[in-house]
Amino acid sequence: MHLQPQHRIYVCFFLFAISMGALLSRLPDLQDTLGVNKSELGLTLIGAAIGALISLTFASPLIAKFGARRTAFLTVLGTSALLATIPSVNAAWLVFFILSCEGLLAGALEINLNVEIDRIEAQLGRGVMNRAHGFWSLGFFLTALVGSAVRQAGMPMQLHLALTFTFVLIVGTAVISGIKNAPSRPGVEHVGGPSVALPTWGLMPLCIIGIAAFLVEGAGIDWSAIYMRDAFAVEPFVGGLGLTLFTFFMALARLFVDPLVDRFGARAVATFLLVLSIAGLCAVWLAPYPYVALFGFALMGAGCSAVYPLAVSAAAQRTDRPAHLNVAALGQMSFVVFFLAPPLLGFVAEHAGIRVAYLVCLPIIIAALCLIKALKPRGADAKVGIGSEGNQAARV
Repeated sequence: MHLQPQHRIYVCFFLFAISMGALLSRLPDLQDTLGVNKSELGLTLIGAAIGALISLTFASPLIAKFGARRTAFLTVLGTSALLATIPSVNAAWLVFFILSCEGLLAGALEINLNVEIDRIEAQLGRGVMNRAHGFWSLGFFLTALVGSAVRQAGMPMQLHLALTFTFVLIVGTAVISGIKNAPSRPGVEHVGGPSVALPTWGLMPLCIIGIAAFLVEGAGIDWSAIYMRDAFAVEPFVGGLGLTLFTFFMALARLFVDPLVDRFGARAVATFLLVLSIAGLCAVWLAPYPYVALFGFALMGAGCSAVYPLAVSAAAQRTDRPAHLNVAALGQMSFVVFFLAPPLLGFVAEHAGIRVAYLVCLPIIIAALCLIKALKPRGADAKVGIGSEGNQAARV
């Protein structure tokens, strides 16, 4: 199969998203299968966060040893295979263990794909990192749409995830087999550093901005289907539209936001997006009708889309210490928060109601708005920070 190097990475991001999205679109069914409440389901899902944190911290040497192609085979196909086994499991602790293993592979996948797309950017002489992550969001959107349809049709969760894995296996094998290691960026030296990158006080404002974006993303992706079911008792297809709209507008914004950043600056764009997130969260919280809640999820998806990449850009351009330490610290904190959102929101939903759970995100977003000056007013530097993310994080 003849594809450009960046297109193969796009497909890997896409396949990873549809594998994870297929499971997330069936969370209401998984909850019923396991016979757990929302809080217990959230604690079960935290296994992925534990695995991802370990992998993000320690997987880089193994990725460098295996190379891009073998690592992609293991992580892209491995995550899909593990997720496909979950519907056949009826014990929460075993699902926790499977998700922990999946998190190990997912963290390595993130490092591997970001490193490769960063090196490809250097070869192309133009930015493609945002677009690569846009394909990740596009995959989530499409699998959310399919998930709504198959739930409405009554397709068993086991068959749904098995078909998803079959698709990933066929397409992934064809595409990944042609991946070749891209050369490192010219003139870039490997800087030694600790294996665990901890945030400094100077980096904390950017960490809070990144955490705000990931918290909104976790709230929208993980709990939208359950919210629609519990708040409005809608049919499965309408219930899945919350996730569908969320992921569609997140993908749309990521694919087309770069010109706006170049024109108005990172600070202005991030401010606007965070305000959109607040509006969306309030709409979901107060929604009297399903269509109001769906509109809120659409605003949340657009609102959290590009905030994290803008924070990464600013972190990479800090001069207080090597860029790889700042980017890695920001990435580890934000990525883990994405996985910690389900248990946090699940606990609140179980004790205060699913509507109130979405208010948990508001204080963090308001704090991020108060710290927005940590982002640069000029948006032209955003691609540099984003492009540095994968290449630098792999050296931790």
